[in-house]
Amino acid sequence: MLVIDQLTVDAITAHARLDHPDEACGVVAGPIGSDRPLRFIPMVNAARSPTFYEFDSKDLLKLYREMDALDEEPVVIYHSHTATQAYPSRTDISYASEPNAHYVLVSTREDDETEFRSFRIVDGHVTEEPVNIVTGLVE
Repeated sequence: MLVIDQLTVDAITAHARLDHPDEACGVVAGPIGSDRPLRFIPMVNAARSPTFYEFDSKDLLKLYREMDALDEEPVVIYHSHTATQAYPSRTDISYASEPNAHYVLVSTREDDETEFRSFRIVDGHVTEEPVNIVTGLVE
């Protein structure tokens, strides 16, 4: 189960809406081994595409060095789908390389509704998980 605070959910959703009609992407980092998403890090979709996202390789390298220095790991890796449901595509599944991460998808296909779902993706196998949205910091 993903336990995430409302402010982070709001930030992810706002980023997805802001970048629409292109897909938005980013990371929520947390202490290594904690499974606590604490630090919201919006990234630029280098592909600038409504159907595909790609982290810029230089930005990603910088992020991983920063997380390493802070003893963090990516707890949540998120991106948006702009015209389809919030479910991992074949491409999303093939690129999923963090077995401990929660892969959050946000669908912005409806103007007045945002779909927010979380998945575990390990060795090409997708499992949806419940999302528990809490008030305040995740402890």
